[in-house]
Amino acid sequence: MMNKLWYLSQISIFEEMSREEIREIDQLDTIHHFNWITKNTLVQTPESTREGLYFIKEGKLRLYKLNDSGKQFTLGILTRGNIFGELNSFSFGTKGVYIETMESSLLCTMSEPQFERLMINRPQLALKFLKALSDRLKEREEQLEQLALHDLRKRVLHLLSTLSAKFGVIQDGYALIDLPLSHQEIANMLGASREAVSGVMSELA
Repeated sequence: MMNKLWYLSQISIFEEMSREEIREIDQLDTIHHFNWITKNTLVQTPESTREGLYFIKEGKLRLYKLNDSGKQFTLGILTRGNIFGELNSFSFGTKGVYIETMESSLLCTMSEPQFERLMINRPQLALKFLKALSDRLKEREEQLEQLALHDLRKRVLHLLSTLSAKFGVIQDGYALIDLPLSHQEIANMLGASREAVSGVMSELA
């Protein structure tokens, strides 16, 4: 049996709550738990934007858009403990984008009325939610700044630094990025061609 309480304790806005508080929330039946979603499954398309809040219990999801010629541009990668979704009062910037699993993933969801009741009863969670929203906006601003102001080499270095901070596993003093990405996938995150990214990666190596 999946330990729902353990998964809830790993989600960012719940991480500092006691086990008793988490059990109380779980017993309120405010969160709907999904089964495993297989790798490379579209969780959302621009035509099927999901309402409500979604919490990633396990796995990794990629957010991306397509331009008129069908080229992908990756907006972000979400992992365990991250939140996405749309409410009338809050937005995580996921409306009108594709969301795809990068590996088998577990999600849970909460509707807007359920979320509002939870925030009223647990004001400390409202502060955590605002911080998560602020962090997402900061990431998006940094991404836009890199695209607008820096050459490809600096953008690649910034991306590798960001990924190592988010997904890095320290081995022998170095951060191994625990996220297998092809040069094409890196290019999608930087708005560049695969050939240009491969050239920069070879230079850095």
